[in-house]
Amino acid sequence: MHGDLLSDKAVLPGAHGAWQAQLCLGFALHDGVSRLVERRHSGPLRVQKPLYPEGEKVCHAIIIHPPGGVVGGDQLAVQAHADDGAQALLSSPGAAKWYRANGQVSRQQVLLKAGIGAAIEWLPQESIFFNQACVELDHEVELAHDASYIGFDIVCLGRSAAGEQFNSGRIRVCTQIRRGGKLLWWEQGELTAGGALMDSTLGMAGHSVCATLIAVGAVLPATLLAALRELAQPAGALLGVTQIKALVVVRLLCSDSEAARRLMLQAWQLLRPALLGRPGIVPRIWNT
Repeated sequence: MHGDLLSDKAVLPGAHGAWQAQLCLGFALHDGVSRLVERRHSGPLRVQKPLYPEGEKVCHAIIIHPPGGVVGGDQLAVQAHADDGAQALLSSPGAAKWYRANGQVSRQQVLLKAGIGAAIEWLPQESIFFNQACVELDHEVELAHDASYIGFDIVCLGRSAAGEQFNSGRIRVCTQIRRGGKLLWWEQGELTAGGALMDSTLGMAGHSVCATLIAVGAVLPATLLAALRELAQPAGALLGVTQIKALVVVRLLCSDSEAARRLMLQAWQLLRPALLGRPGIVPRIWNT
């Protein structure tokens, strides 16, 4: 995933109706303002105009996938880089929906980069994996030696509100984070419907929602870690908080997507002031 994800030619859907969509964003600090200075795309991925709900130092960008859902065979790629000193927050207007595979694999690649003194935040709303979805997700973060990152993902297996369970399908996830060229975090795994990890205490432990927040920037005090562990959890949920030097991981297992959203935002609101020196103002798009 190193290098430019975009080609010069937009890729149109093939005969099977799948899309290849790519989006490349660049942010730079000019006269104290973090500006969106690069915006390129091919296929159905877009970004709204830059927003500044908390002042000019942080640029908010809302990534839109116009089809509204990902079908078998779709390929999505997002690349965003914050140049030295810039701060960018990326979010989405609603839940991502991954539909059944129809015999094909859907993929998403995300590559985020932050330069010296920069910060980048990845705060998408939840991802709902429909029954029979077959998905591969790659998430890569490259940070300068003093750059900061906060990102979370909320995975919902099946549509619990509609009574649908994830009885058939597969999700493969790979996440890696480097800072100053050193590997801080490498995680890869695969969830197969009906597989051992669905019920194992090493996997989903019988839950249908998994939420993970990873923050990189500074070694946090014990009091803050304790506050994270004391966040209100839904009944039957499992919450874990781990610090590895300047990296913190918050993980939640539950069966309530709304509760997972709420807890991830609360964790972000605790971590953001400590890492970025800014209050955790929830993006307005999360309330619409």
